[in-house]
Amino acid sequence: MSTDIRPRRRADAERSIVRIVSAARASLSEDPDATIDAIAAAAGVGRMTLYGHFKTRAELVEAALIDALRAGEETLSAVDLGGDARGALNRLLASSWALVAESAALLAAAQGVLPAGRIRDLHAGPGERIEELVRRGQHEGVFRTDLPIDWLVNVVHYVLHGAAEESRDGRIKTADVADVVTATVRSILDRPST
Repeated sequence: MSTDIRPRRRADAERSIVRIVSAARASLSEDPDATIDAIAAAAGVGRMTLYGHFKTRAELVEAALIDALRAGEETLSAVDLGGDARGALNRLLASSWALVAESAALLAAAQGVLPAGRIRDLHAGPGERIEELVRRGQHEGVFRTDLPIDWLVNVVHYVLHGAAEESRDGRIKTADVADVVTATVRSILDRPST
């Protein structure tokens, strides 16, 4: 009889974890200060159940951020990065800004409880994708080479986060954000004319 109970408990625990992480991601995306009680209620579990799976708020926030980054990776990996670097970057930016906008509050929650180094490590994948495109554009002779590549990649991230904030606050229409982001990033990355 114990062999029948153990797998069921494990499956129940896995479903509970998925519900908790999903609720944390949704709650923290709306309010970076969402409480454990609010997240537990949204997940339909008790506080003790939540703490049975996540010992601290930081662990829960990290799990929610990892889940959001995993979903973002699925979206970004479907973007066609073939062809010239400029076109590939335009397509990537059009998809990226919406993901950044969706997770801005979640990122704020993570910044409140996780070390900056951990957050950088978790964002390494998206950063590498942009860096590879910038390097490719430099090799093709269309992107500038006079500034450090780390700086250029970080500026792209700053522009994405800034556009997400402007859109959220209604200062840029959602329909215009992709064009604004692309024009801004291209003005920064394009090789200056001599």
